[in-house]
This record gives sequence, C-alpha cells and structure tokens, in this order.
Amino acid sequence: MIVLGIESSCDETAAAVVRDGREVLSNVVLSQIDSHRPYGGVVPEIASRAHLEAMAPVIQDAMDQAGLGWSDLDQIAVTQGPGLASSLLIGITAAKALAMRTGCPLTGINHLAGHLYSIHLNSELPLASPDCPWLVLLVTGGNTLLAHCQSIEQVTVLGQTIDDAVGEALDKGATLLGLGYPGGPEIERLAKSGDPQRFSFPRGLQGGRGIVLGGYSRELCFSFSGLKTALLYRLRDCPNWQQQGAGPDLAASYQEAAFDALLDRLERALLETGCQRVACVGGVAKNLRLREKLDDLSTRRSVDLHVAPLAYCTDNAAMIAGLAGARAMQGFPLIPVDDVQPNLPL
Repeated sequence: MIVLGIESSCDETAAAVVRDGREVLSNVVLSQIDSHRPYGGVVPEIASRAHLEAMAPVIQDAMDQAGLGWSDLDQIAVTQGPGLASSLLIGITAAKALAMRTGCPLTGINHLAGHLYSIHLNSELPLASPDCPWLVLLVTGGNTLLAHCQSIEQVTVLGQTIDDAVGEALDKGATLLGLGYPGGPEIERLAKSGDPQRFSFPRGLQGGRGIVLGGYSRELCFSFSGLKTALLYRLRDCPNWQQQGAGPDLAASYQEAAFDALLDRLERALLETGCQRVACVGGVAKNLRLREKLDDLSTRRSVDLHVAPLAYCTDNAAMIAGLAGARAMQGFPLIPVDDVQPNLPL
C-alpha cells in the first residue's frame, strides 16, 4: 500500500510517500518561517500564496525521492482540517487534481489524528489496540490535548486547553521577552542558561475536582492565558529586567511552568486510565526540556514512553500518508474530501 500524502494546514508545504503505513520513502517539507518572521506569526494570505507556488515542486520532489512513478501509487491522502482555510484549500485542490489525473482513490485525513499517528512511523512500535492502548499528549502551536487511543479509529479526548495552546503560549512569551520568531525554540535556547526556579508562574486550572469544562474533566484540561498575563505583569513590574540579566531565568521559569502544567495533567490521566504506554506528539515535543520531564515521568510511573521522531514532530505529510495507509490496510473506508474544514475536531 503506497500512499502519497499532502499537508498544507498552516505554513509548511509538505508531501511524502509512505509504504504500508510505516515505511517513509520520502518526506519533503518546505518551511515558510522566513516569510512570516517579520510579522511575528503566520499571515494567512502570505501562507496560501507560498503554498500555491511550492505545492507542485514539493509533490514532484517527494515522488522523485521515493523513486516512484504516478502509476505506483495506490492512494492519495490530504489534510482536510483543522487549519487555515486558505492554506488547506491549496492542498485539497492539488490532491483532487492529482486524483482525477491519476485515477487514484483520494481520502481526507484529520491533521490532529495524523499527529497522534506520527509515533507509529516506526515499524518496531505496535499500533494502539484495546490490548495496547496509548495515552497521548498532543502539543502544537494550535492545539494542546490529552487523548486515549485504543486504535487508529478509536480515540477519546480526555481533556484539552480551554484557551491557548502551549505552543502559542511559548510564542507569545518569546514576544514579550523580545525574542525572535518562532518563539518556542527561542525560549528553549535562552532557558538553557537560566534558573527555572527563580520566578514563580502559575500552572493553570489547579484543583476543581469533579468540575466539568466543555464535557471534559477540569483536572485534565489546560489553560495558558494566565501564564502569559503573569509574565506580562512580571516584566511590567521589573522594567530593568534586561539590564539585570534576568532574561534566561525568566525564560526558564516560564517554560518550566508551561511544561509542569502538561506533566501534571498527563500524570493524572495515567492514574485514571491505567495506561502503560505514553506518547508525546506535535511540534512542542521537539523541546529537549519537555523530553527530559517526560523521561522522568516514565521512570517514576514505570510506563513505556515514546516521543514522535524529531522529523515528524512538526507539521509533515508522512503522518498523513502513514495514517491513510494504516486505515486502508485495516479495511476502513475512504473519507470523502468535499471541502476544507478549518475547525475539524479530533
């Protein structure tokens, strides 16, 4: 089962070819960071125009790297949401055109489900099943949630952020500290030389046992808006923080608070579900400090830990093609691709 995947949910134009849902034959990602850096964030109009220019060359590059012809494809998969509508439209239009021209079946893939699947782009790991469920922490610039995965089709969201995603909180924190874009890597870089215990920042949604938020237990939900506000006030009350050399300590303390909130909910979910396998996926999973804290949790709780490979943490098409291939091999039907779904839930 050879699948061509196309991903354009935000600001990466990506295409990949994956065999049997696991073997990545090619994985091409064209980043637009330089185009958006002057604005401190993704500008939808710039993103969609860049996708339009890059889509055909990126797809051809993926096919060339895989060493395959169009007749070798068994299926085409494309991200249909969630994401920026104008960006998703470029990928979906390209996928529909290719499907019509090649005669390949076309299926839509949920971008978040693709992230959950990214840990399985490794043939040595078992797929989630009722006998081998996974507790997955998904951390990206646009989403933060906990999911209980019993299979690639049986996914239960246990809790999610009620305001900002952790990646967005890191980006906004970097902006407040006068760092560059994207903010997450800049916060991580500065925090390496800082003291994470020097400043106290809120961990968000403490307590509240038995309270339900949006259908989820409050104890398993996240909130990062208060963390951003706390940093804003801290900088306001200490206008000379830069001259005092407090930048690294502020970055380290801010980052530590964000990750403590993630690990606190993850540990609670472990106790509730009894899962023995834990995974972390998404762009923020590249952060080395977060990986250290996950390793510590794994050791303390004696659970297996798997973090998505670095190449598949940020947005990519291998996870889209991989999930589509795994679904096809297990006999699940194609998902119709009618239109973009910017707010598609997991």
